[in-house]
Amino acid sequence: MLPLIAFAVGLVFYNYKQDRNDATRRVLETVRSTRLVLDAEVQRMTGGLQVLALTDALSRGDFQGFRRIAAGFLEPYGKDGAVMVLDRKGQVLFSSMTEDAASLPPRNNLEIAEKVFTTRTPQYSDFFLGAFKQRQVITVEVPVLRDGEVIYDLCFSPPIDIFQRLVEKQRPDDQWTVSLVDTKAVVFARTPNPADNLGKRATPPLLDEMFRRPEAALSTVSLDGVALSTAYTRSRLTGWTVVAGVAENSLIAPLWRNIAFTSLIGGLLLLTGLAFALRMAATIARGETLHDLLIEELNHRVKNTLALMQAIAVQTFRSASKTERTKFEGRLGALAEAHNLLSQEKWQGSELREVIARALQPFVLSSPDRIRMAGPSVPLSPRLAVVLSMIVHEIATNAAKYGALSNETGTVTLDWEITSDTPKPRLRLVWTESGGPPVTAPVQRGFGSRLIERSARDQLGGEATVDFLPRGVVYTVSCALDEAR
Repeated sequence: MLPLIAFAVGLVFYNYKQDRNDATRRVLETVRSTRLVLDAEVQRMTGGLQVLALTDALSRGDFQGFRRIAAGFLEPYGKDGAVMVLDRKGQVLFSSMTEDAASLPPRNNLEIAEKVFTTRTPQYSDFFLGAFKQRQVITVEVPVLRDGEVIYDLCFSPPIDIFQRLVEKQRPDDQWTVSLVDTKAVVFARTPNPADNLGKRATPPLLDEMFRRPEAALSTVSLDGVALSTAYTRSRLTGWTVVAGVAENSLIAPLWRNIAFTSLIGGLLLLTGLAFALRMAATIARGETLHDLLIEELNHRVKNTLALMQAIAVQTFRSASKTERTKFEGRLGALAEAHNLLSQEKWQGSELREVIARALQPFVLSSPDRIRMAGPSVPLSPRLAVVLSMIVHEIATNAAKYGALSNETGTVTLDWEITSDTPKPRLRLVWTESGGPPVTAPVQRGFGSRLIERSARDQLGGEATVDFLPRGVVYTVSCALDEAR
């Protein structure tokens, strides 16, 4: 027995060493591939900026003409991207965020602007606080030349979400931590827990190693306190560093090999248990398959029904006005979105916040901050999810036509709470508008108002009220909660 035990211990140790080496190799390959993706993205930004720097409008100082060109460059980056033109002192001469550039404060991080004028080459900043939006930014900056001399610093602040999405896509699985850090080892993109770690510096052991070598593999502890097998590599293009690590507790392959080896002693029991487990698994799998088939059949029938309703509506509304068709299609779309959400959850019910977000999506595409939601997590049954989706859609439609969402300044606060002073818990949802046009009570109620009231009363067993207050309309919807299934 002793020789056999010694052999087993040696085999386990050998396999453990092999697994550690494989993990180190995988981590190094991950940071190198992520660095290539990061460099490609930054080079794309830099190339686009260099093309902008060659435009005649910018060379002539025609910032009004340059604004239209810059808008085309910014379009793929969304509303959080910004282009600025600065002089050597850091004064903003042009900003895509405002036409009144003269009122903008001088930029922060003047050192990088000085590098652009001195080196006449593109520069890539560290993570710093932007002077205009007062939030942490990363910038890509290129010189604008006239007659061989640098006349401006063309600065682009890309949305930080670009880098966040990059690390999330490169993360192999949830056992990994992937970060991007600037030349001062400050984190500007990270997964997991980005909100808790952006702006923090790397941990001391990693920090010390990063300032000694451009690439290495080592054992560290993450900012979340998780022991990692870590590797990093620095980009020669930007000076930024890609850091990745896999949790040490996930490297348990030697343990499983040891269990497999020693389990040979009880092989008969293992085979018996395995046969029983396979039989049970087959039974469960058949049940799951039948359940999935029924769900798919239900989804198919719902989609066919909605498509049939849409076809009937097209024929029915052929001679109706565009407004009437739009109203009906909007209501049908809200119903379809509610069914899509339930389909994703296999008709197990859904969460109130997700139902509301789906219903409000068409109304917040351009200004998502105009509707603020607050309330606890509330699981909904399929019946409640569909009806509440329709009610919220009707309320938002009224706000978009007559209320706070019909202008550029109005806002909506959507709060909900659960009250338990009745035999069944009740949901109370309050829609409060402000900043919209002057409020006047309608002479007669429209179909949408009757739909809201009757849906709450007849389908939810609750009630819906509307108050036309001077500061804005307030809708209150209350109903008993079903058990989400």
